[in-house]
Amino acid sequence: MTNEELIKDAFDNKTWNEIQTSDSWTIFKVMAEFVEGFSKLARIGPCVSIFGSARTKPDNKYFKLAEEIALKLTQHGYGIITGGGPGIMEAGNMGAKMGNGKSVGLNIDLPFEQSANLFIDPDKLISFEHFFVRKVMFVRYAQGFIVLPGGFGTLDELFEAITLIQTEKIGQFPIILVGSEYWKGLIDWIKEVVMGVEHNINPKDLELISIVDTADEAVEKINDFYSKYLLSPNF
Repeated sequence: MTNEELIKDAFDNKTWNEIQTSDSWTIFKVMAEFVEGFSKLARIGPCVSIFGSARTKPDNKYFKLAEEIALKLTQHGYGIITGGGPGIMEAGNMGAKMGNGKSVGLNIDLPFEQSANLFIDPDKLISFEHFFVRKVMFVRYAQGFIVLPGGFGTLDELFEAITLIQTEKIGQFPIILVGSEYWKGLIDWIKEVVMGVEHNINPKDLELISIVDTADEAVEKINDFYSKYLLSPNF
């Protein structure tokens, strides 16, 4: 028996038909998210993605720093892409609005925290159900990643970008960590254990990441990179 026949044998016909229908509709829903994302984002021009915690409050220094970075980037001609929610994402979209730049929000429905912030351009708000589709949009349409302190979601987005560049699945673009105090423990562990003890990465891989503490340094890293390379899609 084939694998499909073995699996089908475990269900009655009604249940099997429901499974097939469900899986088929999932494919179409995923395709629809890709089509909407591609059609909207292909027209926005050069952008930088800003990542960070949805839980960061407006009185936090990193909230203010994200807002300043976004404002300064718009003054250099970049639009801003965020995850569309509160916290650091809201700060990024707020800064883009203050600078009269393009303000993009790639929102995702979550059960406990996320709704779209008010600083996203209405025609540039896209809502996703699937994380993996959303992450493709972040990478494909950004000319750089600015990563402020965040949790698991932020780390997921950071390491996906690094992995795609390291494995040459996409072209290189700047990845900038903001807040040396916050990121020091992670970077030290990568250097000492991942690279030093276990030899699981090469020293050159660490050159994919820059660490800064100010908005001016973050913008300078983006501008320096593109003074050497032409702006182009990442795929």
